[in-house]
This record gives sequence, C-alpha cells and structure tokens, in this order.
Amino acid sequence: MTRNPKANKPDTRTAMQALIAQARQSLPFTLPEAQLCDGICNGCSKKLLDFVDGELEEWQARIDTGEIPRLGDLEKLGRTLRKVYRVLQRNALAP
Repeated sequence: MTRNPKANKPDTRTAMQALIAQARQSLPFTLPEAQLCDGICNGCSKKLLDFVDGELEEWQARIDTGEIPRLGDLEKLGRTLRKVYRVLQRNALAP
C-alpha cells in the first residue's frame, strides 16, 4: 500500500487563509493606541500592527480574487508574523 504524502497537507490557498486567521486571532489588533504605546517599547507596536494588518488585508484580497499563493509567499508572511509577534512579546503585548 502506498501513501500519498500530499493527502494530509492543505493547498497553499487554504494554508494562507489559515495563517491569516491565526494571525488575526493571535495579535492584539483591537488594543487601544494608549495601551499599545504604554510601557516598554522595543519597536513601535502600533506601526508594526498597522503594517501586518495591511499585509493580511492585501493577501485576503488577493485570495478573494482567485490568486493562489506560492510556498515562498507563505514562508515570507509567516516569517514577518513571527518577527512582529516577538517584538510584541518583548513589549508585553502578546503572551
């Protein structure tokens, strides 16, 4: 019996949508500006969240128009999200 290695892997479109959903759930987009800019600042949390929000909106729009992301696109967005998340952790805004 042969196994299909792709059987359990989502396509890149599904994976990008899952990444976008996870980012929207994990990052504090709804925090008020006063709370974002209060306390420790190892990078501007507000600017980073605005940047990431724009990236997520752009990718969602591209997917909605039928574009299929490549693996490199997933990797690039994932790397960006990890970097932003680490800054937010250092600023005590993410768990």
